[in-house]
Amino acid sequence: MQNKKPNILHIFTDQLRFDAIGANGNPVVRTPNLDRLAQMGVNYQNAYTPSPVCVAARCSMITGCYPTKTQCFANDRMPDDRPSFMELLTKNGYRTHGIGKCHFTPDTNALRGFQTRERQEGQPSFSHPLEKEPYYQTLVENGFGYAYEAHGVRGPMYYMPQPSRLPARLHPTQWIGDRTVRFVEENKEEPWYVFSSFMHPHPPFTPPVPWHKIYDPVQMPLPLYTLDDEGMQVYINKVQNRYKYRDQGFDLNLVRCMKAYYYACVSFVDYQVGRILDALEASGQLDHTLIVFTSDHGELLGDYHCYGKRSMHNSSVRIPMIVYQKGVFEGGKKEEIPVSLVDLAPTFLETAGEDTAAYDFDGRSLLHKEEGYVYSIFSAYREALGGMIRRMPEAWKEDQELCRAAFGNYMVTDGKWKYIYSAADGREFLFDEVNDHETRNRIGVDGCRKEQERLKKRLIRFLEEGGITCLTKDGDWLSFPVMELPDNPDAGLLVQNIVCNWFDEALPGYLDFSNQGKLM
Repeated sequence: MQNKKPNILHIFTDQLRFDAIGANGNPVVRTPNLDRLAQMGVNYQNAYTPSPVCVAARCSMITGCYPTKTQCFANDRMPDDRPSFMELLTKNGYRTHGIGKCHFTPDTNALRGFQTRERQEGQPSFSHPLEKEPYYQTLVENGFGYAYEAHGVRGPMYYMPQPSRLPARLHPTQWIGDRTVRFVEENKEEPWYVFSSFMHPHPPFTPPVPWHKIYDPVQMPLPLYTLDDEGMQVYINKVQNRYKYRDQGFDLNLVRCMKAYYYACVSFVDYQVGRILDALEASGQLDHTLIVFTSDHGELLGDYHCYGKRSMHNSSVRIPMIVYQKGVFEGGKKEEIPVSLVDLAPTFLETAGEDTAAYDFDGRSLLHKEEGYVYSIFSAYREALGGMIRRMPEAWKEDQELCRAAFGNYMVTDGKWKYIYSAADGREFLFDEVNDHETRNRIGVDGCRKEQERLKKRLIRFLEEGGITCLTKDGDWLSFPVMELPDNPDAGLLVQNIVCNWFDEALPGYLDFSNQGKLM
C-alpha cells in the first residue's frame, strides 16, 4: 500500500562547490549518478548557502531562518528556541533518521528532532570521545583501530591530498552509503525522512584506493585567477590562507593534486548516490519520494589563491541543489531563480502536508519560489578573538554584538548581480553573475551604479530589520578600522590533533600529550 505522504530523502555533502558536478557544466569531474538525478528532476543554478560555514549553514537549513534570526553566524552554538524541520516532521507522523555528519552544537549527540541518529562526525568531542563513535567501532571490529584519523590527518596536513588508510568498503563515505541503503530497504511502511550526510569532499581530501587514481593531477584545470587576486581577497580569506598553511608559497603541482583528490572524493560520493537511488527504485519507493541533493557550502580550492570556505565568492557560497519528485520536480529542467538552504524547511513541511504559514520561516517552499533575493552572512569574530588579528579595538572586546558585526561578511544576490560587503575591510564588491565569472569588481563603475545602489540598499535593509544596526547610518556603512593579520606567519596556524586513549601508551617516552587533551 502506497504511503499517503511522500518519503523525503535528503542527501547532503560538506564543502561541495556548485561547479564540481558534471551536470553543472564541469567537463572533467565524473558524476554519472548526480547527472542522472539532474536529468530526472530540477537543477537549481542559483542556489546559495545562508552562511558559508558548516554549523551556521546547517542551523539555518534546519530552522528555515537566516543567521539574523538564529544568531548563529559561524561555527557557533545553535539556538534551542526554534524548532527544526525534523522535529516538525516527526510530529507530523514521519519516521525521521539522521545518518552521518550533523555538526550540532553545543551537543554533538543531540537529536534536535530526529527520532534516531547514526552518528559520524568529522572529529570526536570531549563529551563523546573517539572510542564511543559507532563508526570507529566498525573500524576496530575490522582490524583498523589504528586509523583514528579516519577522515584524514588535519593540522599542517589539512590541505595535503592523502590516500585514505582505509579500504573503500570501510571508508567514511561508504559507511554513510551503506547505512542509507539499509534504511531505505528496511523502511517501506510509514513515511520517512532520512538525512544522508557525507563528510566529503570536506578536507582533508582522502579518497580510498583505487579512487585516488581516477584523476590525473597534471590534467586538472587551474583555479580561477584574475589580474588582481589580492584585490579579490578580504580579511577572512587571509585568515583562512594563514591557518590552513596556504599563505607561505604557491606550489602548482600541489594545487592540481588537491583538485584531483577533491574530485575523487566527489566521485566516491556520487557512487554512493547511485547505490541509494538504485535501492529506492528496487524497493518500489522511487516514485513516492522527494529527493533533495545539496551541500552546506563550497570550497575555494585555490581560486584567487585562496582556500577554504567562509567567503562570499561563488566558489564558497554557491552550492549545488538538485530536486526530484515524480509529478512535481521533474523533467531535467535547469531553474534560474535564486534559492537557499533556508527554503528546504518549508519545502519539506509542505511536502508532508503541513501549513507552513504557521511558522516564522525566512525561506519559501520551492513549490512556490519566485524571483527575489537571497542572503548570506558569516562573521569571523571567533577567528579574530582567537588571535588572528594584529590589533583588536578595545570597544570590540567589550561588545560581543559589535565585534560579531564588525567582522561580518555579508552578501545579497538576485541571481544576476551580487553585492558583498566585508566590514572588517570596509570593502564592497559588485559582481555581474551573468556576464562574468567573478573576475571583475564593478563597484564604482558608472554603468553599474544602479545595480550597486539597489543591492546595497536591499542588504542594509535586511540587516537592519534583522537587528544588525551597528554597521550602518543613514543608509550607508559606518567606517571601521581595517583589520590585519599578526605579523608572524606562524601565528594562528590550525591545530586539530585527535589523540586516542592508547596513543601515549603506544609511544612510551617519546610523546607527551598531557597538555593537549583529546582534541585540539
